[in-house]
Amino acid sequence: MNHMSTCSSQATPCTSLQNATGFPLSKHDVPMPFDLPGAICIDCLNHGEACAFNDDALLQPEFFNNFTCEKYALAVHHFLDAGPDAGAKIDFRQRSLVGIGHSLGGVAMCILQSLEPLVNFSSMIIVEPLLSPAGPEHLERLRYVLVKGAYERRDVWPDRTQAMHALRKRQRTSKWDPSTLVLFRQHAIRQHPGARHKDAPYLGAMYRDVDGPTKPIADLNKACARMPVHLIIGGINDFISPRIHAAMTDVKSETGHLIPLEVPEKLGGVLYACLVDSSASISNRDITPAPLVMAKL
Repeated sequence: MNHMSTCSSQATPCTSLQNATGFPLSKHDVPMPFDLPGAICIDCLNHGEACAFNDDALLQPEFFNNFTCEKYALAVHHFLDAGPDAGAKIDFRQRSLVGIGHSLGGVAMCILQSLEPLVNFSSMIIVEPLLSPAGPEHLERLRYVLVKGAYERRDVWPDRTQAMHALRKRQRTSKWDPSTLVLFRQHAIRQHPGARHKDAPYLGAMYRDVDGPTKPIADLNKACARMPVHLIIGGINDFISPRIHAAMTDVKSETGHLIPLEVPEKLGGVLYACLVDSSASISNRDITPAPLVMAKL
């Protein structure tokens, strides 16, 4: 777990946030037009602060080069299902939970909806989830590019100042909101472990997960029949399947897959609208199955 704000009162709604591949949960420090008590940010086990704690465990045969979306979902489920005597020592089954996930986090959030015993989510907000209902072949080219990039992009600098300078000059990261770059420098960069391990392809393992984009489709279908589900898609098609993107949006905008990094304030406003909409639906006990509610950025 990356961090958790106060969630001690049973009357307090809790928000569970899950991250995208290659990004720490500091990116979920999205500006919101209201105070969000009870926010729980749960790192993927091979990301951010969690990665530093799990270095040795990730080299074990069951995880080495084989950490999938499902394993992320299982870790979140284990945390939320621990009960009042373990983990965070909070009985999340007595809370009204809203699940928010970006990219990988959105996929894991979908999987989480079918893991037994079921966690009591009242609604979900998934941002640019990398799902492919038509099969994994539509993401093969993207998977190749992401794995190649995970190995070859620069990820070592003499110090954080030079890292910040390089991130501002790099084509993709130069588009990020300035506050996001500051958070990335603070939370996503750690001291180099040196020659401790010969090979630690953690991110490559996530990108090689062939079943990750396809199996959770059934989980998402179940969730849509059970609760309000909000889908947030960027106007620029730079990651998800062009076929899927064309079916979802005809809106042109200046942001694509990395919505939380490039337009955090705009995303905060959309998340607020989604939370208000979900809260109204629950208050009115309007729980009849409904199609996905889409927001386009």
